[in-house]
Amino acid sequence: MNRYNTVFSMLVLVVGQVAVADAHEQCEPSRWGADDEIGSANLITPASVAEASKLVTTGRTYSLGITIDSTTPAFPPRSLSLQVVQPNQQGGQVPIPGASYNDDVFQGWFGIGSQIDGLGHLGTDDGHYYNCNHLKDFAPITGLTKMGIEKIPPLVARGVVLDMAGHFGVESMEAGQYFGVDDVKAVAKRQGTPLRRGDVVLFHTGWTDAKLNSEPDVWGSVEPGQSEEVARYMADLDVLAVGADTWGVDVVPPQHESRPFYGHVILLKEHGIYILETMNTGPLVRDGVFEFMFVLGQAKVRGAVQMIINPVAIR
Repeated sequence: MNRYNTVFSMLVLVVGQVAVADAHEQCEPSRWGADDEIGSANLITPASVAEASKLVTTGRTYSLGITIDSTTPAFPPRSLSLQVVQPNQQGGQVPIPGASYNDDVFQGWFGIGSQIDGLGHLGTDDGHYYNCNHLKDFAPITGLTKMGIEKIPPLVARGVVLDMAGHFGVESMEAGQYFGVDDVKAVAKRQGTPLRRGDVVLFHTGWTDAKLNSEPDVWGSVEPGQSEEVARYMADLDVLAVGADTWGVDVVPPQHESRPFYGHVILLKEHGIYILETMNTGPLVRDGVFEFMFVLGQAKVRGAVQMIINPVAIR
């Protein structure tokens, strides 16, 4: 390497370090304090839960999770494998007198199928995540030391599903098609479901109903979704979580080629708002249930980034 290249490389390194340092210095701690790890979950109070419970009028429940198996498409390289075994029962052994039993062994990724993205899932390309946390400080290979899934309290809130497919007059929106703030406002007004602080907002695009079973490869490679402006609008509304019946919530191909999944950055990193992916919204929309009590208690695996979930909508 000649002297020019050496100096140039050093300059690039210094500029990069300054840029990262500036980004860190410009980071503002969460409104819930510099040590906060749960973001928008701070909006949940006994009073807000009691208010959400008033939405239960019939007692009918809806499963918002989909059934998953080894064939379920997932963001590469995610996958899962399930093995059912009968421990210590080989050759006629009877470990429990008068009984036999099955156990199961799961090998896979928690970010598959219906899932919640925790606040440690996605940050900016300089390594910064929610509340000024840097990747090198909280994400060893053995599990997150901050913002792990186990930190999220039970999410109980008013839930609203917005029928975006119906808004565009289709059964399913197209891949790469995104909706804007005016579209969201129009649907909320038409349904009579104004969006409020602390809500769980789910977008129904029709994508999973239309493509998951019939064209799984297409379903898992592209999708309709929210625009960046919608993500910022959700943050302005101070919602608890944003989800959709798609695998990534954000539109793919992206609205801006240089910023794929930037809605994740806006919601998770900038505002501590949870993301709910592959929500089974079709039954709600078909029954005209646009407002409900949302309940989620995820598995509390210490240090996990995401988690497979099956939230319940209660009407």
